[in-house]
Amino acid sequence: MRPPKFWDRPTSWQATLLRPLGQLYAMATARRLANGQTEHLDIPVVCVGNINAGGTGKTPTVIAVVEYLRDMYKTPHIVSRGYGGTLEGPVRVDPSVHTADQVGDEPLLLAAFAEVWVSKDRALGGKAAQDAGASVVVLDDGHQNPALYKDLSIVVVDAAHGFGNGQCLPAGPLREPVNDGLSRANLLLSIGPQSAQNQFKNAQPTYETPHITAALEPLKTGMDWADTRAFAFAGIGHPEKFFTTLRCLGAEVVHTEPLDDHQKLSSNLLMRFEADARAKNAQLVTTEKDAARLPVSFRSKVITLPVRLNFKDDGALRSALQALPFK
Repeated sequence: MRPPKFWDRPTSWQATLLRPLGQLYAMATARRLANGQTEHLDIPVVCVGNINAGGTGKTPTVIAVVEYLRDMYKTPHIVSRGYGGTLEGPVRVDPSVHTADQVGDEPLLLAAFAEVWVSKDRALGGKAAQDAGASVVVLDDGHQNPALYKDLSIVVVDAAHGFGNGQCLPAGPLREPVNDGLSRANLLLSIGPQSAQNQFKNAQPTYETPHITAALEPLKTGMDWADTRAFAFAGIGHPEKFFTTLRCLGAEVVHTEPLDDHQKLSSNLLMRFEADARAKNAQLVTTEKDAARLPVSFRSKVITLPVRLNFKDDGALRSALQALPFK
């Protein structure tokens, strides 16, 4: 489901009504963290997580971290819970064999950048990666999961939405109170254009956690988007960001289909998209993450717009990665 609009409002009757449930959710998270058994690997673990539920930009951040580690001549393996997948794991993701229904869409996307392990038990996933030759584990999500000791924790937040109304699920977008989550973080990364970064900075109190910024920018693929008639669909945390990016590239977006995050792309849905796009003389366009859920037979009909993180100043991130306790 898409985030309810009242999560972004400072006050609302819905949040007031649901606040007691949010307090219970926060207590449950704190209890799980306090009572969990933490496994220490023999290699460093970098956690890319969030405090908000839903899309904050974790996947492009994982890709960026993996690329930095490769530049350091390390061998990163990614460990993911495989949200939406049926396999318990640990299993090494093979895009030629596995489907999004089995391992989730994000692991399939990430498998293009590093070895990926899907495991509902993150400690077992980390051990599998270590045994398979990883020199460092990059944990995709898991900031609120105590199963693995983290040598570096990066909390990612969408600059435009910030921490919403500051309340926990279901009264707000948070998995835990902001101060609690940031107390375990080494870096806070806000993602968005400069206007959103200014908004985030002005709306938030000053946090002790070192703060770095980055923006998602389209990857240059040689595609000329100018005057392209696009029928765009996206099942990410905030689909409107994808549609705005297409327009900024010069595409004529004749129709948008915002889907739920990780929504299954059924044959009937895709057939409708194809027919509607043909009627509008438009090209089907989607995100990298959504493309991972497309049936192989349909992928040639859809153009994908890849995006990557561009850091305003990556010095703090580089220093944090270089300080990891490598053997």
